[in-house]
Amino acid sequence: MTTRSATSRTMRDRAKAERADALLEAAARLFAQHGFDGVSLEDLGAAVGITGPAVYRHFDSKRALLGAILLRASGDLLEGGRRVIAADHAPGRALRELVEGHVDFAVRSADVIRVHDRDLASLSDGDRHAVRRLQREYVELWVDVLRAVHPGRDDTDLRVRAHAGFGLINSTPYTVHTLREVAVDAGTNDLLRSILSDMAYAALAAR
Repeated sequence: MTTRSATSRTMRDRAKAERADALLEAAARLFAQHGFDGVSLEDLGAAVGITGPAVYRHFDSKRALLGAILLRASGDLLEGGRRVIAADHAPGRALRELVEGHVDFAVRSADVIRVHDRDLASLSDGDRHAVRRLQREYVELWVDVLRAVHPGRDDTDLRVRAHAGFGLINSTPYTVHTLREVAVDAGTNDLLRSILSDMAYAALAAR
């Protein structure tokens, strides 16, 4: 393969990857606004400047696109949690790092959270099982850290705490719009991160 053809292929691959990323972002926004069943292939294509059928160049179906959104989100959270664990921080700092990582995701991905809450059942069986597996692994990372923060508490107690913390943090589809109504400026997301991080950490660390 010549250098010119290799470069052309690399550029095409990069453009295809960028288009796929654009589709994921647009689909998350549209699914959040209208629900999975309320969005057509034509809507998805139009959002990124292509025809509806051209979506099939990137994803096998609208359902596969939904799966890619939720699998990426669950995978990213799990990888972030694993990095915290690998850093081998003291328990309190590890909990703070987990909280801040999840808060960052929640502020950036409020649309994805809404899609998950409403359209998880629309996934294919395989993707739904894969998402659930990733989520269980993620929860267990939190349980391990909470066990060190709260020695003596049983795992059921710790899992309830973890899920309660997720519920607080994942309130962003509802809180972000409210906050922006009263604080429309470049610091809105930073303020939201600070509020959610402090509240979640205080709740999870409380004896």
